[in-house]
Amino acid sequence: MKTNTKFHKLILGATLLLGGMAGCSEDFLDRPPLDAIVDANFYQNDDQILAASAPLYNIVWFAYNDKASHGIGDARGGVLTSGSYQLENVRFNTTGETGENGASWRAFYNVVAQSNSLINNINAFAGEEVTERIKNYGISEGRFMRGLAYSYLVQNWGPVPIITNNTALLQDTTIARNTEESVWQFIIKDFRFAAENLTESPALNGRLTKWSAEGMLAKMYLVRAGVGGTRNQTYLDSAAYYAKRVIDNSGASLMENYEDLFKTQNNNNQETLAALQWVYNAGQAGQWGAQNSVQAFLAYGSEITGFGDGWGGDIGASKWMLDLYDDLVFDERRKGTFMFPGDHYPYITQVPAGGSAQELRVPAQNTDGTRDFNGRAWVKKYVVGRPEDNDGKVVQQGTEINTYILRLADVYLTYAEAVLNTNPAEALKYVNMVRERAGVSPLSSVTWEDIFEERIKEFAMEGQAWYEFTKLHYYDPQRAYDILSNQDRGTFRIYADQIPDPTLWEIEIPEDDTSPRFFDVNESNFLIPIPSAELSRAPNLRKPPVPYDFSSEN
Repeated sequence: MKTNTKFHKLILGATLLLGGMAGCSEDFLDRPPLDAIVDANFYQNDDQILAASAPLYNIVWFAYNDKASHGIGDARGGVLTSGSYQLENVRFNTTGETGENGASWRAFYNVVAQSNSLINNINAFAGEEVTERIKNYGISEGRFMRGLAYSYLVQNWGPVPIITNNTALLQDTTIARNTEESVWQFIIKDFRFAAENLTESPALNGRLTKWSAEGMLAKMYLVRAGVGGTRNQTYLDSAAYYAKRVIDNSGASLMENYEDLFKTQNNNNQETLAALQWVYNAGQAGQWGAQNSVQAFLAYGSEITGFGDGWGGDIGASKWMLDLYDDLVFDERRKGTFMFPGDHYPYITQVPAGGSAQELRVPAQNTDGTRDFNGRAWVKKYVVGRPEDNDGKVVQQGTEINTYILRLADVYLTYAEAVLNTNPAEALKYVNMVRERAGVSPLSSVTWEDIFEERIKEFAMEGQAWYEFTKLHYYDPQRAYDILSNQDRGTFRIYADQIPDPTLWEIEIPEDDTSPRFFDVNESNFLIPIPSAELSRAPNLRKPPVPYDFSSEN
């Protein structure tokens, strides 16, 4: 199902109104915008409310989506490796100066700032023509996105400041961190409000629904269950309750073909419960940041993007990641996520230098004339191809492929993990539904390790792997350290049995390889350090965290 034209125009129009306010600001929080959409005269009808909330679906997330999502979510999580790109994250040496660290912090607090602005402005300025339904809907969009941003903040940096009023704190250098328990309580409150006030059907195609919020509530309760050192059964039960409600009532269903999830023509498909919505040519319209730029960094070459980008030739799956697949041939998620030599993608066009257009068959590098190999399992997911493959909707560093926030497979596995100890038969049922779509054999029983590995395979290169470890770290930190420390992140070679149309592959570690393969992870380097620039601006961030005063909320 394609994103409708009206929705795209609304997003682009609103982001143009926002101007530069949501870019990569040097400030801890971007200054609340002073242009049209915060004017008291703007929030006068339902269309203006929806226009004001539209940027929460793209531009405010850009600095994280651009490179940091796969740098932190996949490289730190052990899914993505490289010989040069994202090395600090791959090698667990993320510092206060690491680019993806600062970009993520700024992006998440940018989401918080713009969500706060939306919530407060709707409450203050909504006109008489605004229906109560859309008023609550817009506020709920803000609270959903704010809760999502804080879930990333607390899992990456631990205690962080809770901010609900941008203006009051604009020049406040005494801002302090709040305890992790406070942040999680705040997150749950935001998602509960959204679940109670969003509608069962989206206000516009691609917008959030009640089921988006209930699905995220399930995920948040599952994580919160471990906060404090042991898994709280009450929170696990809440995770199961909300996940099952989404499964039974949302009307969502798994896409039949895994690879189809990542084609632009299938944006907002029946498996989608929440997704960022991008405008491929927003940069050309003067609004850089409302487009999805990830293809530029993930695609292995310009011959498959059609432009001068495609800088992903030195990145790909880690050896640990590839070892998790049941079968490199039959697990359809492998080909939908990573390109092996000889893989055929008939819906992507390749135009080699000096050559003619042809269907993409992934090349192998020739070494000595006797055996061909690739040194990387190149990234496929979110690589959509050239303009001619996407109805013309690709530009330099710009596509409109949705970024998934939540899809039904995630809810299935959340439910399975939540009920694993109380109803293992139900857990097995939903794990096997995910495996069946992937084309692999069903399991006869299921363990925590099975669900963990299924999540890694299902959501590889969707920025989720790292957050599987932060979830585990809350209640079993040593186990998280052990798994991460034993991930093989080193170099390897992939040989196809034949080119073209290979039927199997061999993965070999070169005998002369001396590069590091394993990296020690422990208490000192697990959490990401607060960016150095933010510590210099707000030195109180160094002080011990304090509980958040919930009585101060309006």
